[in-house]
Amino acid sequence: MRPVILTHFSYLVTGGAGFIGSNLCEALLGSGNKVVCLDNLATGRIQNIDAFMQNPDFSFIRGDIRNMDDCKKAVQGVDVVLHQAALGSVPRSIKDPQSTHEVNVNGFLNVLLAARDAGIKRFVYASSSSVYGDSAELPKTEEKIGKPLSPYAVSKTCNELYANVFHKVYGMETIGLRYFNVFGKHQDPEGAYAAAIPKFIKALIQHESPLIHGDGSHSRDFTYVKNVVLMNQLAAATTNEEAFGQVFNTAVGERFNLNQMLELIKTYLTKWDAKISQIEVKYGPERQGDIPHSLASIEKAKRVLGYQPAYLFEAGLKEALDWYWENLQQ
Repeated sequence: MRPVILTHFSYLVTGGAGFIGSNLCEALLGSGNKVVCLDNLATGRIQNIDAFMQNPDFSFIRGDIRNMDDCKKAVQGVDVVLHQAALGSVPRSIKDPQSTHEVNVNGFLNVLLAARDAGIKRFVYASSSSVYGDSAELPKTEEKIGKPLSPYAVSKTCNELYANVFHKVYGMETIGLRYFNVFGKHQDPEGAYAAAIPKFIKALIQHESPLIHGDGSHSRDFTYVKNVVLMNQLAAATTNEEAFGQVFNTAVGERFNLNQMLELIKTYLTKWDAKISQIEVKYGPERQGDIPHSLASIEKAKRVLGYQPAYLFEAGLKEALDWYWENLQQ
């Protein structure tokens, strides 16, 4: 079965100037859709959407999902909401749980309410593998989650509960996507809460030793951003009523530990700079709230949404490194 991708629809992408959101905007515009981007630029970057600003099918609203008026403005004339806006990062949420709650829970509810009141039925939203918490089961299956290990995980669990209730009570076609360790172009390597892959890439390009928290044995289901874009498109287009009110792992279904991942990055970067292969890795203490291993079952996404990963980890990493080499090296 060939997956259906919607064209000539109008989408709201919250957090559209962020890492995943800007990749979504690009793909949707490329498929002939209209896109409204709502972003307060707290973690998003205007550079990520510069290329779309002159496109007549793209409109940017600088606003905040914590502000209901901004949400109501953004949903006008929209067919589908793709909600990506959030304060990410487990460590950030541990340091500042209140901000995480205000954005990820209160803001999420605002966008849901605005969409409901505007008569928008299809609401696709970003959840997270963090909801699996202390569950040691591998691979992770959607129906079996553990207790959350961070305020961030609590916030994403709340999102899933609210979305399910809005489906049952108001008939909204909500679909949650549990993202697993997404990486790719536009992912910011800067700041205290930057993700591991862009931080490692930047350090190596600058001939600095990357820092691994722990001994490098922690493993992840690293997921290239184009797989995430595909899942959003499939969720937006599905006519399978079994999908509504549900959540789906958004991943590849394979895992690499941090040492393996870093060695692959070093190997691929040596095609531009042979000295990178000699850079040593530093190891530090484990981070609070981190889970040891993460691996997704993607069987439910395959069965219900027709999902098949477009990129395995190594292929996605090679494509991402082409972008990072061009954009990060000084």
